[in-house]
Amino acid sequence: MSLRNHYATSATTYCDVGENFNCDIVNRSAYSLVLGIPVALIGIMGYAVLLGLSTLYRAKAETPAMLLIASVAGLGFALYLSYIEGFVLGVWCILCLSSLALIFSIAVLSSLLVIHSVRRLRNFRA
Repeated sequence: MSLRNHYATSATTYCDVGENFNCDIVNRSAYSLVLGIPVALIGIMGYAVLLGLSTLYRAKAETPAMLLIASVAGLGFALYLSYIEGFVLGVWCILCLSSLALIFSIAVLSSLLVIHSVRRLRNFRA
């Protein structure tokens, strides 16, 4: 939806709910592109990588650590973008905040998965 809104020509969207929450301002700002690539597309690609890593979980022992690294990197990027929203642009994007909550949850679950994998490996070796 954010990617579609990035290229939309309409004046307002469903996400414009006042002066504090406006996805249009965020999505059309100079910060909505990284090296010419829309941040929404970067997010889609990041979630696709996380999905791919999660499907590899049963196949490779190192996958939980890779999943944790990728999710923490995504969380760091999302936190940076949230900082830009709130303290540079002065508005919040509901879709961006939802994505932040999602990547935070994935990072927490990835951490738990790594802890579980390490414990299981220790028990296997003992």
